Order: sequence, then C-alpha cells, then structure tokens
Amino acid sequence: MRQLIAKRLLQTIPMLFFVSVVCFAMIKMAPGDPVLSFVTPAMHADDIERIRHNMGLDQPAIVQYWEWLKSCLTGNLGYSLINHQPVTEQILDRLPATAGLMGAAIGLAVLLSIPLGLLAGAYRNKWVDKLINFLSYIGISVPLFWLAILFIYFFAVKLHWLPSMGMRTIGTNSAWDVFKHGILPCLVLAFGFMPGYVRYIRSSTIGQLKEDYVQIQYAFGSTRMKILYRHVMKHVLLPVITLLGLSMADLVAGAIVTETIFSWPGIGSLGMTAARGMDYPVIMGITLFSSVMLILGNLAADLLYGIADPRIKQTR
Repeated sequence: MRQLIAKRLLQTIPMLFFVSVVCFAMIKMAPGDPVLSFVTPAMHADDIERIRHNMGLDQPAIVQYWEWLKSCLTGNLGYSLINHQPVTEQILDRLPATAGLMGAAIGLAVLLSIPLGLLAGAYRNKWVDKLINFLSYIGISVPLFWLAILFIYFFAVKLHWLPSMGMRTIGTNSAWDVFKHGILPCLVLAFGFMPGYVRYIRSSTIGQLKEDYVQIQYAFGSTRMKILYRHVMKHVLLPVITLLGLSMADLVAGAIVTETIFSWPGIGSLGMTAARGMDYPVIMGITLFSSVMLILGNLAADLLYGIADPRIKQTR
C-alpha cells in the first residue's frame, strides 16, 4: 500500500506541472490588463510603467512563469494584486468553509442515493422506480445556479425558514447558526450529484439481482430488503467509489457556483472575485490547489477500493 501511494504521488508531479503551464498560458492569453485596476486618469505613463515593473509584468512570459514556479516550490504562491495579501494564507483561511461544504454535500448525496438507487433497482418499472427516475431526470436537467435561485426564493424569501447568504449572522457566533446557513448550499450541491449516483446504483442493483447468490438467498427465505442491504449493497459500493473519484472535478466546479450564489466564504467565491479583478496570482494559486485536491481525491478513491474489496488489495 505504501508503494502504491508513493507511486501515485510521484505521478502527480508531471500532472501538476502540465496543469500549471496550461493555466498560466490561458491567463496570459486572456483579455485585460491587471495594471489597469491601479491606473487613474491623472496618472502619467511613466508611473504606469513603474507599476508594471514592480508587479513583474514587463518581463517575458517564460520568465514570469519561472519566477512563479520557483516561489510555488517553496510554498509561496505569491501575493494578491488587489489586497496585497499572501495567496497561500487566503486559500488556507477559506479552505475550512469549502471543505466543510463539499464534504457535507458529497456525504448527503451518497447517503441518499444508495437507498434510492437500491429501491429503484429492486422495484424495476414499478411506480417507485418511475418516481425516482423522474426526480433523477429533473436533477440532471436543472442547472445548479437556477436551483440555488429557486431555493433562495422559496426557503429564504417566501417562507423565511433559512438564511439566503453568508456563513454567519452578524453578532452571532454559534455552530447552529453556521449549520442553518449551510443547509441551502449543501442541499443544492448535493442535489446536483445525487441523480447520477442514483442512476448508477440502480443499474448496478439490477445487474446484481440477476446473480446466483441472490437466488440462493431467496431459497433460504431471505426477504428482499434483507438481500438488498446485506448482500447487494456490498457489491454496489465499488461503482459508487468509482463515481466519487470521477466526480471530484464536477464537485469543485459546483462548489464555485454554489459559493458564489450563496456568498459562502470559501475558495470558490475567492476565485470568482479574483477572476473579476484579474488577480492572476490568486487565480493561479486556486487552480493549482484545486488540481491537488482532485488528484488526492482520486488517490483516496483508489485506496478505498482495497478497503471495500480486499481481493483488489491482494491483487496489487
């Protein structure tokens, strides 16, 4: 297992290098000039060039990339062009909010999709299956931003049950207040991933119910629910782990949209603010950090294979 982890971590080095090169090239080709955010109508051209020189933007692109890469290797992602604060500190300050939202959303999506997928597969073409499939089609078709706006309108504006934005109420410092603020963004983010999980689990359940061990359990007098949750669910876990690893990129993208709409103080909202202000160091830092999260998420999914199915561990 240690050799597998070490091998996968070594494989991340060229991947991160490739990601950094592509991201830096896209940023340099993007329209706009970050120096313009510091320019005033009365400013002289020499002052503008002095600002460009102090920011290091007058150097060739390859030199800028090399200087940035050397700083990254020491753990320094640079300084923001807007607030002049270290990028690493800003990301680490907002990491708990993003990690909590993503963890709660993915946990809720898995906990709800497993029983729904099992029921849909067990009662194939029955009214339960048709109802779950109908809700899944709606979830696949509805964009996250539109669903978030609907949730804000009904639960915050009309019913006044939950707060519509932010992570805390001003003057209130309690876990219950944070929990209430996180309900709507967590539900929106989880609902965006549940339909795919439900459909995947449903198809796996239908295939497992045709296996011989299920018929043997029926012969021993086991009930359908007992077979589903004691035997079939064990075999369904492997596809779920696969889906979790593949959906990490969509989870990060969904978190960016959700955090922006609900004003959740996470890495996603920080990235959107940096994109609007053309804050290149922050954009590069968030992109690199998100890539690390995706790679580690896929590594965790790979390791969970060995826990869910010991035969895979023995083969390795």
